[in-house]
Amino acid sequence: MQDYDEVTAFLGEWGLFQRLIFFLLSASIIPNGFNGMSVVFLAGTPEHHCRVPDTANLSSVWRNHSLPLQLQDGREVPHRCRRYRLATIVNFSALGLEPGRDVDLEQLEQEGCLDGWEFNQDIYLSTIVTEWSLVCEDDWKTPLTTSLFFVGVLLGSFVSGQLSDRFGRKTILFATMAVQTGFSFLQIFSINWEMFTMLFVIVGMGQISNYVVAFILGTEILGKSVRILFSTLGVCTCFAVGYMLLPLFAYFIRDWRMLLLALTVPGVLCFPLWWFIPESPRWLISQRRFREAEDIIPKSCKNEQCSCPVVVFDPELSPVKQQKVFILDLFRTRNIGTITIMFLLLWMLTSVGYFALSLNTPNLHGDAYLNCFFSALIEVPAYITAWLLLRTLPRRYIISGVLFLGGGVLLLIQLVPADYNFLSIGLAMLGKFGITSAFSMLYVFTAELYPTLVRNMAVGVTSMASRVGSIIAPYFVYLGAYNRVLPYILMGSLTVLIGIITLLFPESFGMTLPETLEQMQKMKWFRYGKKTKDSMEKEENPKVLITSF
Repeated sequence: MQDYDEVTAFLGEWGLFQRLIFFLLSASIIPNGFNGMSVVFLAGTPEHHCRVPDTANLSSVWRNHSLPLQLQDGREVPHRCRRYRLATIVNFSALGLEPGRDVDLEQLEQEGCLDGWEFNQDIYLSTIVTEWSLVCEDDWKTPLTTSLFFVGVLLGSFVSGQLSDRFGRKTILFATMAVQTGFSFLQIFSINWEMFTMLFVIVGMGQISNYVVAFILGTEILGKSVRILFSTLGVCTCFAVGYMLLPLFAYFIRDWRMLLLALTVPGVLCFPLWWFIPESPRWLISQRRFREAEDIIPKSCKNEQCSCPVVVFDPELSPVKQQKVFILDLFRTRNIGTITIMFLLLWMLTSVGYFALSLNTPNLHGDAYLNCFFSALIEVPAYITAWLLLRTLPRRYIISGVLFLGGGVLLLIQLVPADYNFLSIGLAMLGKFGITSAFSMLYVFTAELYPTLVRNMAVGVTSMASRVGSIIAPYFVYLGAYNRVLPYILMGSLTVLIGIITLLFPESFGMTLPETLEQMQKMKWFRYGKKTKDSMEKEENPKVLITSF
């Protein structure tokens, strides 16, 4: 088939039409930012303790001593899940005995929170945790809620590409917007945790599908020089903007149902974009729908200073059939198999670090809303840094460098005195900066190393490992309930480990993109591969797409 970029070169690279597509598709990603991280506030767990009924005949002294104490972060606080046996202390109160003087509290029998819990409302008025008492024996449901959302993301990753190939980019883009927005709205009417979670899985499917299809549509419509800008600063930055809007919404709307309602509104505002965003001409051509593809070109040329040919796409030319490949081709040789296994580890553990740090912001000291905002804000310079580094430096060194930075500062958190909370938060944000930078560079590194024959499959399979990492990440946050620094020790150690693994990859910067498995770079361990003369002349900037996670 004719080369699409050559045939449409008369449109230019950055005309009014391209700018419109760039900004509209980027804007459609903004709802993904706050929907993807909304669980931070929807499932927030406030301070809580067992409820002692007002009807209990207790003196004020015994009511103040009705809860046993536990050690938390070096200080004694009321136990979250136990109380002294109510019947016993009511009896002691009636006899006029004093706790601590007449009664040894350590010898008293304890019981669970039979009358429910009292939740502190300083941060949240209500969350799904307070509504359905997802604490103590049921506290495992909170990380599971987040993990099941990412299971939906994993399922959506499987089907989004196939659906857009079958029904078209534009149709699936807006259909998945409707799924994400519609099922988020239905979550407002959840009557129990099970219903909320089932709907959350579907929201996750729509969220990632919308993201992926918007990315595909943009890269197929925009010119070569704009694609990298779109897939880094466009898509990634708008995701971060949506993420930054989340704590703003949550700060003013402290009830989880009303917060969900507010988060669905921007999704509804995206639907008028249907009349401004066209179908992908590349997809129409692949479906032999040349007339529809031809109709899009004059519209894009209308406001540009260019003349549109009478015939743009020649229907007489048929697309070249591509050789079929299978997932086992990623393990066909010892070299490609080793690289694939290393990439699976790299993607999964980088994803664990990114999502665990993002989900852990409410557990940091200080204001939960400001911490979430800073966690989102730090992503913008991370994406810009990644874009600048990718333009000029070897891939494995810059990726391992930012991973060492991120992992190293996370390991330092355990050394920070408890009184220096601002330093702990700063180190956590710096760790997020390093891991986010690495995450945004993985697509380009993966795409450059694998040959054309299996490149799409390789990027799909390895990025799928990141979905597995996001499913695991909530349980790293869950460990923080037992030890505040344990999640940082684990994340820091694993991040440093994958930084070392990254140094074992062959280099791809400045190399000609391989077409066959035989042309694929060999494992050179710590030695930087030599550049060929052709690669220096033809591949000063490798022709690959850079995407986000």
